Amino acid sequence: MKISVHIKPNSRHREEVVKNDDDTLTVYAKAPAIEGRANAATIKLLAKHFKVSPSKVKLVRGATSKYKIFEID
Repeated sequence: MKISVHIKPNSRHREEVVKNDDDTLTVYAKAPAIEGRANAATIKLLAKHFKVSPSKVKLVRGATSKYKIFEID
C-alpha cells in the first residue's frame, strides 16, 4: 500500500503520526532534516504505527521534500 506523508522535522515536543481528513498522514519527528535523519525517523515511526518492521517501509518519492510517498509491504 502507498501512503502520502507530510513530514514536520525538528518537532520539539512530540514524535507521532497523525491521520488527516484527506487520508494522508502527518509525521512529527524530532530528528532534523539533515543527511536523511528525518527520513530514517519517519520510517521508524511509520513502522511502529502500522505494526510492521522498519524493513517493510520504503521511501518511494520525495527524498528531499516535505511531502513524501512511502510504500508499506
